[in-house]
Amino acid sequence: MISESRIRAELSRTVAATDFSGLGAFERGKVRDSYKRDGQRLIVATDRISAFDCVLGTVPFKGQVLTQLAAFWFERTRGVAANHMLETPDPAVMLVAECEQLPIEFVVRGYITGVTKTSAWYNYERGVRDFCGNRLPEGLRKNQKLDKPIVTPTTKLEKHDRNVSRDEAVAEGLIDGDTFDEAAAVCLKLYDFGVKHAAARGLIFVDTKYELGRLGGRLVVTDEINTPDSSRYWFTDTYLERFAAGEEQRKLDKEYVREWLADRGFLGDGPPPRLTDEVRIEAARRYISAYELITGRDFTVGDEPPLARMSKALERFRQ
Repeated sequence: MISESRIRAELSRTVAATDFSGLGAFERGKVRDSYKRDGQRLIVATDRISAFDCVLGTVPFKGQVLTQLAAFWFERTRGVAANHMLETPDPAVMLVAECEQLPIEFVVRGYITGVTKTSAWYNYERGVRDFCGNRLPEGLRKNQKLDKPIVTPTTKLEKHDRNVSRDEAVAEGLIDGDTFDEAAAVCLKLYDFGVKHAAARGLIFVDTKYELGRLGGRLVVTDEINTPDSSRYWFTDTYLERFAAGEEQRKLDKEYVREWLADRGFLGDGPPPRLTDEVRIEAARRYISAYELITGRDFTVGDEPPLARMSKALERFRQ
C-alpha cells in the first residue's frame, strides 16, 4: 500500500485536465478526457472526481486506478461479454474501439443502499416500491441483500441521471425492447461474474453501472467496468454484524465521498462543499485499496509527473 505521505505529495500534481495536440477530436466528460480519430478513441482517466453529477476536484492517482482496474476486468470478462478495449498505452490511458453508445446506463443492484436521488434506498425510504419496473417488498432495511439482483436503468444524456423502467425507456424511444433485454442479460452475467470474483477476495460486490454500445452490429461493454467509481464494494467479514446493528458498512468505493457531501447537506443542488485535503487523501487510499484487494496486485507508481509521462506514451498516436 502506498504511504499517506506519498499520496499527500501527489496532491499538488494531480491531473485535473489534459490538452494534448495531434490526437484527434477532443471531448471532455465529468472525469475523462478523450481523443477520437479513425474509429478509435484514446480515453484519458483524469484525477477528477464527481458525485451527484458534479465535478468536485481531484483525488491523487484516481485516474491510474480507474484505468488499470477497468483493464483488469475487461481482460477477465472477455469470455462473458465483448468489450471495446484495445490496449493501455499509459497507466491512465486506454485505447478503445469507437462504438455507437446506447443512451441509457444499466445499473445492477444486489443490495438496497445509496444516498443519491437515483439510488434504491433513497427512493425506497421515500415510499417507492415500484423501482424502475422492479417491485420491492415491504420491510426492507438499508444495506439488505435483495432476493435476486435487479436491473435499474438510468438516462445518461441528461444533466442529471433519471431512473427509468424498461417500459418507460422503450416508450420514450431511448431503446427498443429487444436491445434492452439483450443488454440487461449481458449486465446480469457480468454482475454475477463480479460477485463471485469479489467473494473470493473477501468482498461483497454490492451494485454497479454498465454502459454498452454497438460495434459491428454486436453489443459491447464500454466506458469502465466494476471500478470504485461505477460500483460499490463492502467487506464480507463485517457485513452481517454491521447489518444486524444497523451500522454502515465498511466501504471501498466513492460512496465515502458521497456520504461526506450528504452529511454537509449537498445532494447535487447548488455549489458543492470544497473537498479538504484529508478527504482527498482518504479517497485516494480507498481507491488504491480497492485496486489491490480486487486484483491481488500491488499498486505501483513512478516519480515522473503524470502529464509528462502520458505525453511521452501518446507520442506514437500523434499526427
